[in-house]
Amino acid sequence: MSRRASSYDESDVRIRPGKGSRPRTKTRPAHDDAREAMVVSVDRGRWGCVIDGDPDQRVVAMRARELGRTPVVVGDQVSVVGDLSGKPDTLARIVKVADRTTVLRRTADDTDPFERIVVANADQLLIVTALADPPPRTGFVERALAAAYLGGLKPILCLTKSDLADPAEFTRAFADLDLPVVLAGRTEAVDEVAAMLAGHLTALIGHSGVGKSTLVNRLVPDAERAIGVVSGVGKGRHTSTQSVALPLPGESTRLGWVVDTPGIRSFGLAHMVPDDIIDAFGDLRDAIEDCPRGCTHLGPPADPECALDELTGHSYRRAMAVRGLLAAVSGHGGDDEASTDEPVTP
Repeated sequence: MSRRASSYDESDVRIRPGKGSRPRTKTRPAHDDAREAMVVSVDRGRWGCVIDGDPDQRVVAMRARELGRTPVVVGDQVSVVGDLSGKPDTLARIVKVADRTTVLRRTADDTDPFERIVVANADQLLIVTALADPPPRTGFVERALAAAYLGGLKPILCLTKSDLADPAEFTRAFADLDLPVVLAGRTEAVDEVAAMLAGHLTALIGHSGVGKSTLVNRLVPDAERAIGVVSGVGKGRHTSTQSVALPLPGESTRLGWVVDTPGIRSFGLAHMVPDDIIDAFGDLRDAIEDCPRGCTHLGPPADPECALDELTGHSYRRAMAVRGLLAAVSGHGGDDEASTDEPVTP
């Protein structure tokens, strides 16, 4: 050992400071002062929320760190803390997302296994379809019905441009599904539609050009202004790829909300299996218990022993209508249409 080295002792060694002996706690704040809110808009890491469902108590919120990458979508019931004044440039925090009662899902196409949540906690799905210009296609309605049944939403078929074509022929295809049908053409008042939406959170879907935006503006007269308010959440602006919840007019906050879902280019159902659709109908759900293992319920020749063929009366007619849904969404027949061809406005 050299003379130079021997002159050092432990006091000459630089010790790197540690992270401390105090262990990091996993305990998170209880947030006992959190307020309940509903998410009405989403824009790049910022969520527009209304406190206690009151449209006049709007806040902009970020997702709290403890939530990680927990998805938060329009319709979610959340707990928020922080600055709840709603003043410009203020920011609250979402600290909890409540369990969802329903979920409307889709995939990009029928080969994409990744599910996208369109809206949470909606109890109704208003499927807006024009009877002409563009001509109606059963494929889109069938897919929307399948998604509604799977997600636990009550579907309603809303027909526009009824002054251009008779709705009887188109609606005949869905008669045995007990599907409510309402007309909302330019010559019809929207009172019936509004009555069906009152007290509910209803998601609206439809093709470009079917009159959905016109219907939204008739239901919510200040919809354009409202969209500007709920989507101005601090980091961007509303685009047609974002869902937005709008309150129906009235004095009570329980009058209902409509969720406008423009910009959906496709309505794939890769996440769905036949039993998901059939489970929506009690009589059919009981019947398929007698089906052989692996039955797809599509009937002969693929499933010669399908128990649905043994039904009678209205149950049989309903089974055949549901079989049409299964054929459409599985690509084995029907007016299949995975894409809604909805253009996105830049």
